[in-house]
Amino acid sequence: MRHTILLADDHPAIRRGLIDILKEDPFFVVIGEASTGKEALDLVSRLKPDILLLDLRMPVVSGIDVLRKVKQSAKKTKVIILSMYGTEPYVLETLRMGADGFIVKDSVPSEILKALHEVSEGKKYLSPSISEFVINAYIRKNEEIAQDSLDQLTPREREVFQLVAEGLGSADIAAQLLISPRTVEVHRLNLMRKLGLHNQSELIRFAIKKGLLLIEPPEEKANG
Repeated sequence: MRHTILLADDHPAIRRGLIDILKEDPFFVVIGEASTGKEALDLVSRLKPDILLLDLRMPVVSGIDVLRKVKQSAKKTKVIILSMYGTEPYVLETLRMGADGFIVKDSVPSEILKALHEVSEGKKYLSPSISEFVINAYIRKNEEIAQDSLDQLTPREREVFQLVAEGLGSADIAAQLLISPRTVEVHRLNLMRKLGLHNQSELIRFAIKKGLLLIEPPEEKANG
């Protein structure tokens, strides 16, 4: 049985490289490609792939929000994060949100295929380069924290939070979410109150701490 794969990365060269790798394995077939988070969500809904191979840094809709929405609406689709960001906050946040695997972008082809095989068998997979303390920290966090502060937010408040953190104004957020600017402001006030935040700077620091806002070094931008 061949497993269907959807690739979501905003760099065509990376998608082409992944396609070349997957051609070498008869167990997998690429059924679609997405260059934005919105395209990824649309294709997951339409194609229902077995596995979504997802970059964290996606335009229009962030990889984090794609992961969250896929886990809510397409529970049969496994999600493997493929990212240059292999540091603890990003790994922990994606695992907490239900990611089935996390591989760093400098992984060799055999590791990418191994991740796909293990996840397709219902297992979890993390790149060996992601140190063991990350796994231990994730386990410890689950034991010590009954409820993450972000879990207090409604799905709509979470969307507004992410877009505010990314620097969008109320009018732009309203246009993207198809709601009124006044409704955006209400959601913003409610989420700030729930999270104990008082201004934009605190919200951005909170988003970075949670691994929801990726600050990319300029010299690495081309790598995605």
